[in-house]
Amino acid sequence: MRFDRALWRTILFSLAVVALVIGVYQTVLQGDKNAVMDNYWLFMISFVCMMVFRYLGRDEDKAPLPVVKPKPAASGKRTATTKPGKAVPRNKQR
Repeated sequence: MRFDRALWRTILFSLAVVALVIGVYQTVLQGDKNAVMDNYWLFMISFVCMMVFRYLGRDEDKAPLPVVKPKPAASGKRTATTKPGKAVPRNKQR
């Protein structure tokens, strides 16, 4: 039997969302100061499912993106709006 990543990712994501919703609902329903600690295991199931979901989403076959080198800044060139010898005002208040 072949391991279908898309199916496992769907199942893991669904389980993560369901565990999170149940954990939040139970925490709000209990309403005491130990409610988060009592439902901590539900939050951890959700967290682990989300981590495995993200891990299975990676592509090992995908090549890394090429690094684009920035072009060097043009120094000494004048633009059409600046004149030689005239300072350009910065943060001019009106």
